[in-house]
Amino acid sequence: MSDQPTRRPGQLCIWTDTDARTEDDFNAWYDREHMQERVAIAGFRHARRFLANDGGARRYLALYETEALAVFRSDAYRRAFTVQTDWSLRSFARMRDTQRRVGELVFEAGAGEGGRLALFVAPPAAIAAAAWREAAGAAARGTPGLHAVRVFATDASLSAPLATGGDATTHGEAAARTTPGDALVLVEGSTNGSVHAAAARLAALADLDPAGVRGFDLLWRLAA
Repeated sequence: MSDQPTRRPGQLCIWTDTDARTEDDFNAWYDREHMQERVAIAGFRHARRFLANDGGARRYLALYETEALAVFRSDAYRRAFTVQTDWSLRSFARMRDTQRRVGELVFEAGAGEGGRLALFVAPPAAIAAAAWREAAGAAARGTPGLHAVRVFATDASLSAPLATGGDATTHGEAAARTTPGDALVLVEGSTNGSVHAAAARLAALADLDPAGVRGFDLLWRLAA
């Protein structure tokens, strides 16, 4: 696969945590209602949900891929926030320290998805450098247990909070902390060791602290 993507999907990333006392209900909501609602929106392709494996804060990660970034500007997407179930409103309110990023695929090396994922956030300029992209491509193609490296450039305006039908100040996905115009680097593979080591090397190459790399295990995937 070329390192320059021939497709330009969009992605919504919700990176959050929740109160341990209501965690079972929070997970049931995600698994029985929320992901189904999101993939039913026109233009959504699939949703994936992950749990951190490194003991760090902000343990839950949800990634939603769309046909294009423009899906997040559509009436269909905005309508999804105008009518919320009571379960959704309770669950949004239970989210803690949420980061919300909407972005577009700008780099892709390798192929497929992995059950293990490592990520870090980087300045766009650092990962646009030819040397960084060459290293990422080589890692994706030549590292045992590593499948793909992808970069999604964050659109700051689309990542801003969205009002819900219940309350414009609702917590969670709709009112997460606004992120700057950064980039999200996703490294996927079959083993935690391979993805974390590769992500740490790529973070260092971008002059970032490898300690900022976070690791996750796939919980499940739902296609539209």
